[in-house]
Amino acid sequence: MRLQKFLSRAGVASRRGSEDLMTAGRVSVNQEVVRELGSKVDPKVDIVTVDGRVVSLADSHTYIMLNKPVGVLTTMDDPHGRSTVASLVADADQSALFPVGRLDKDTSGLLLFTTDGDLAYRILHPKFKLFKTYEVVVQGTLGDSALDALRQGIQLKDGITAPAKADYADGVLTLQIREGRNRQVRRMCKAVGHPVERLHRTQLGSLSLDSLASATWRHLAKDELAVLRQSTAQENC
Repeated sequence: MRLQKFLSRAGVASRRGSEDLMTAGRVSVNQEVVRELGSKVDPKVDIVTVDGRVVSLADSHTYIMLNKPVGVLTTMDDPHGRSTVASLVADADQSALFPVGRLDKDTSGLLLFTTDGDLAYRILHPKFKLFKTYEVVVQGTLGDSALDALRQGIQLKDGITAPAKADYADGVLTLQIREGRNRQVRRMCKAVGHPVERLHRTQLGSLSLDSLASATWRHLAKDELAVLRQSTAQENC
């Protein structure tokens, strides 16, 4: 097994994050620092450490869903002592738990946590094109021209966005996107002349918050996890 895949499956970090750990010289196999990304490891024989701590494949992974409130940072540690999502999932009692992607401080809603780096990689990678659904309150009233622009793709500094699903009713924009660029929804809405006033993620792929209260979390049900795995089993064209 490739070392970075082993690290992600062990819940150390995402696959990309595991590669960064390796190139930084923080990963050792049998007491030898390994920086080469193509390196392989035998989980049954080799002893792998990160920063001197032995890591191994868990018998099972943890998957939880949090309804993140506004004002909380998506990080497990903040050197400035600000409020983080770590405090909201502390009673999950999983030292290897990490958030899958992020919601910015002023965005609320569905945030997935896991110890499964392999699934996290698939959820985040653009080639799997997992839908993310948001409820958005914007300044002003959205007209047909703005909705059509969102549906066709918006030209941003980092390129044109993929077509989005956009519906507007009762003052709320429901926006569904397959990408995950930094502050993408906010930038899209600003580009059509309607800056975001409130942003809330309601769905991640097949997962839905439903009645989960703000600042609370729950484990994923087996059927939810099965559908999520199936939806990221192959690339979407």
